[in-house]
Amino acid sequence: METGETIKEFYQRNADHFGCIKTPGMGHFNVFSRDHCSSVTPYSRRDYYKISLIIGKGTLHYADKWIHVDRPALLFSNPVVPYSWEAEDKNQKGFFCLFTDHFLHNGSRLGALYDSKLFKVGATPVFFVDDRQQETVNDIFHKMMSEIQSDYPHKYDVLRAYLHLLIHETMKMHPADNFEPYHNASQRVATLFMELLERQFPIDSPESYLKLKTPTDYAANLSIHVNSLNRSVKEITGKTTSQQIAARIIQEAHALLKHTDWNVSEIAYGLGFEEPAYFTNYFKKQTGMTPNAVRAVVV
Repeated sequence: METGETIKEFYQRNADHFGCIKTPGMGHFNVFSRDHCSSVTPYSRRDYYKISLIIGKGTLHYADKWIHVDRPALLFSNPVVPYSWEAEDKNQKGFFCLFTDHFLHNGSRLGALYDSKLFKVGATPVFFVDDRQQETVNDIFHKMMSEIQSDYPHKYDVLRAYLHLLIHETMKMHPADNFEPYHNASQRVATLFMELLERQFPIDSPESYLKLKTPTDYAANLSIHVNSLNRSVKEITGKTTSQQIAARIIQEAHALLKHTDWNVSEIAYGLGFEEPAYFTNYFKKQTGMTPNAVRAVVV
C-alpha cells in the first residue's frame, strides 16, 4: 500500500481554510471546525491520527466496510487503515483534531491506547453520541480551540490533557455495530475510481491543470496496486482504466472547445498535456478530428 497522506500534505490540500500551527519539540497537534471540510475526502491512509465530531449526514468508507452516519458521531482514524468520507449535504458541522503519535504519548502513561478499541486495527472507529455525550464532547473541543490560540507557555500540555479526556470519554461509549461489508471488492474499487475521476473535473482554468493523468496516478491516490485497479475497472465497466481516463479527458476537451474561448494551447495545458501538439495528436486519435476542426464546427 502507498504511503499515507502526511501532515504537510494535509495542510497543502486544505490551504484555503486551515493554517498550520507548529508544535515545537513534541510531535504535532491541531484542532479545527468542520465548517470548511471537503464534502468528499480521498480514500487513503494518513500518517497521523484524527478524531472528528461529525454533525451532518454522510457515508464513511473504512477499510473493507462502510457505515451510514445519520446522526452525531465520533470518528477515530489511525495511520494504518485507509478511509474516506462522502457528505450527503452541505450542512456539515462539528470539530476535528489531528495529532501524531509523538504528541499523544509525550510524557504519557497511556501507551496502551494503541491496543484500545479506538485505534487498533480491526476496531470499530465510529461512536454515535446522544445529546449528553455530544454536549461533553463539544465542550472539550471548544476548550481545545480556545487553548490552542492562547499564549500560555504550557498550552500543549493542557491540549494533551484535553485529548486524553476526549479519548477516555469515548472509551466509556459503545461503538457502532452496523458497519456493512463490501461483498464485491471489484465493484468498490471501480466505484472509487470513477468517483475520483469525476472529481478531477471541470477544469476551471488552464492554471488548475489536471493532476491525475494515468492509471498509476489513480492507483496511488486510492492506495491500491495499479494491477488491482485495472482488473477491477475492466471487470465492472468493460473498459480499461486508460480508456475510462481518455474518454473523460476527451469529454472535457469537447466542453472546453465548445463553451470557452481558450486557445488550443490553454486547453492542452489545462488537461495536463505538456505540449499542444501532443494534445492535438491525442485528440485526433481518440475522435478522428483535430481540436481546431471541432471548434470550427461549433462556430
